[in-house]
Amino acid sequence: MRESNDNAQGIEEARIPLLRDQNAAEEGGEIWLETKKLWRIVGPAIFTRISTYLILVITQAFAGHLGELELAAISIVNNVVIGFNFSLLLGMASALETLCGQAFGVKKYDM
Repeated sequence: MRESNDNAQGIEEARIPLLRDQNAAEEGGEIWLETKKLWRIVGPAIFTRISTYLILVITQAFAGHLGELELAAISIVNNVVIGFNFSLLLGMASALETLCGQAFGVKKYDM
């Protein structure tokens, strides 16, 4: 008896639409708001990435005027520094991922 009641309730729940009906104007407005929020977050990251590589290019351009050996040395040093920076940031991000997952699991949102 209970099984048929659960089955009927499941069928009724399946008929409920998961998304509400929206017209195209509402969707366009919501998409625009989400796009603005996304660019507010991503914009500084893009600027930082471009400026970081621009600094490396400028440094190599100055070293290129000094000589071939100096240009080679600066190129190697830049690659080593980028590797260390990436390793450090990847390590911190991995640690933060673990800590945030644990905090979220025990519902300590204000860690």
